[in-house]
Parts: sequence; C-alpha cells; structure tokens
Amino acid sequence: MRFTSLLANLLIFHNTLDIADVVRQLQAEGEVVDPLDLAQISPYLAEHGNRFGVYSTHEIGITPQDYDTRLDVDFSVLDDDQVPAA
Repeated sequence: MRFTSLLANLLIFHNTLDIADVVRQLQAEGEVVDPLDLAQISPYLAEHGNRFGVYSTHEIGITPQDYDTRLDVDFSVLDDDQVPAA
C-alpha cells in the first residue's frame, strides 16, 4: 500500500513539473498566463493512466535535471471566492 501511494505521489509530482514547463514555454513565447486558468488545472490525472507506466531502460544512467519551482505568475489577484474547490 505504501508503494502505491508513493507511486501516485511521484506521478502527481511529475505532472506538476510538466505543467510548470508548459507554462514557462507559453510565457517565453509571449503568452500571458492567467492565474484563474492555472487555478483550474490539476496535476492529478484520473483517466488514461498506464497501469504499469512507460519505462525506458536506455536512460537509467542519466541524472535528472534540477527543476525550478518558481513560476512568474501573479497569484495575488486570486481571492478566496475565485479559487475552485479541490
């Protein structure tokens, strides 16, 4: 049971990093990212999950890159009434 929880948490973390990368790419292309739109995105995927994952064995020796946790989005415009319920 603990391994399943760890696996689920890792998947959510990976999805969060992917979402942050896409937001940074959009900002680099000159798009304005609305914090209300980001508030609607969930890194938790409930469908189309591959039960056993897709694993690549040829990248085992590669060290993962450091990740940047900062997004240049002003979340101060969100108040309690606009944040969606989780």
